[in-house]
Amino acid sequence: MELTRRELLGSLGGLAIGAAIGGVGTRQVFGATKEEAPALPWPYKKLDPKAAAAAAYEGYGKAGCCYGAFLGVIDGLAKKVGAPYTTIPTELWIVGEGGMAGTGNLCGALNGAAYAIFLTAGGMEKEKREEAFAIIQDLFHWYEQTKLPIYTPKKAILYDGKIVKSISGSTLCHVSVTNWCKVSGFKSFSAARSERCGRLTADVVAHTVELLNKDFAGAFKRGFALSAAAQGCRDCHDKGSELENTRGIMECGQCHFNLGTKHPEVK
Repeated sequence: MELTRRELLGSLGGLAIGAAIGGVGTRQVFGATKEEAPALPWPYKKLDPKAAAAAAYEGYGKAGCCYGAFLGVIDGLAKKVGAPYTTIPTELWIVGEGGMAGTGNLCGALNGAAYAIFLTAGGMEKEKREEAFAIIQDLFHWYEQTKLPIYTPKKAILYDGKIVKSISGSTLCHVSVTNWCKVSGFKSFSAARSERCGRLTADVVAHTVELLNKDFAGAFKRGFALSAAAQGCRDCHDKGSELENTRGIMECGQCHFNLGTKHPEVK
């Protein structure tokens, strides 16, 4: 049985977009059957962070950071839970590579991990949405503030040499890469940089699984918050403030570096 174009787009929309915002009602599972995908969140079973990290690293080698991160979580759930995880066209997450189609925006590892988190912890209900958002925000702050990569593969895929650690100070791909290049001395299009991002993807997935395991055990607590400097920016620019002209919950200083006494609003 062949899918019509409308059925194909509907099934993809239900799995990709619906995974992010919960969807409206239920959508067809990708495939030729008439089964319906269950509403979010989907069933979750405790995963091994080390195994998930290894799967993410291998996934990175096949199709990049976003694909590797999403696959690192979903592959484990497909094996432990089965459907509906076995129905997801994981190739869709290749588009997140290099900060979304290579544009250097949101780090693909964070992008893929965020979708996996929302798929297993989020939903249309406000309570579930806020729960998933809290996990995602904690993951993002951890990424901004932690020296990465930590993961060391049994056998390197792209570069078999020392990979130094750096603090990204940002969730943006191009900032994260640039800061690592400054610390390491390698070029952004080098094999060493690709290896670094593969290991970084593994780190993100390992931490994501740790957070999800805690959440489903009812033990999740935020471990990371914005820096005092970034919070200070929000005091003036966030909701209810004097200016109220931003909605960011991320580090500011990497891009907006004229802060403090050099800030244009400071008299």
